[in-house]
Amino acid sequence: MKLTFLGTGTSQGVPVVACQCAVCQSKNPKDKRLRASVMIEAEGQCLVIDAGPDFRQQMLMHEVRHLNGILLTHEHVDHIFGLDDIRAFNWVQKQATDIYAEERVQIAIRRIFDYVFATYKYPGIPQMHLHLIENKPFCIGNLDVLPIRGFHYKLPVFGFRFGKLAYVTDVNRLEEAELEKLKGLDVLVLNALRKEDHISHYSLSQALEIIDKVKPAKAYLTHLSHQMGFYDDVKNELPENVFLSYDGLEIIV
Repeated sequence: MKLTFLGTGTSQGVPVVACQCAVCQSKNPKDKRLRASVMIEAEGQCLVIDAGPDFRQQMLMHEVRHLNGILLTHEHVDHIFGLDDIRAFNWVQKQATDIYAEERVQIAIRRIFDYVFATYKYPGIPQMHLHLIENKPFCIGNLDVLPIRGFHYKLPVFGFRFGKLAYVTDVNRLEEAELEKLKGLDVLVLNALRKEDHISHYSLSQALEIIDKVKPAKAYLTHLSHQMGFYDDVKNELPENVFLSYDGLEIIV
């Protein structure tokens, strides 16, 4: 299984528009972060988790030619506003793109992208095949997927486990039953917004507490804001099995 970090930034990305802080002005490519998304390649499937405003740029940068589907964690702008750009895959693959989302997220998609589902459709619009997911296992082809229910303040969101790999972003609470689903991992990807506490995301210390509890062989932190600090500084503050992710990082699990 191959995991590619397409984006590792928070909702505004890094650098933040108009920000003059030292991190936003950094020349280190690892301090430049598109909106959070990953690509999973396994069992003959190429899947993307979340399609934010940088989706088009991410697909071009990584020369993605074929896409089997998109899994959505939740309906916030930085996770779904790139869905219009699946049109290219529709054209190349001659079929609708499979979108996996829970009911509330599907309602938001139908509202925001109402032209996709209109009775009289404009030529060239995206083609989506919506698949309903719940907090129970499902399959995409031969790939088993286990949803992980977390909470983004009060908003329920999904993370996903694929065998020995799990990806969980935009959470600040995971119940004990969901933490059990994260045991026995080779790789856990978990959000850590910044060092200070936040109302809807784990802070660095909170993310490290979760990692220490579920004990993956390795953990990678994502959905990082400019307030986290410089990549080169923060990486040296972490336990030996915990790493900062960065855009373009590839991991074989």
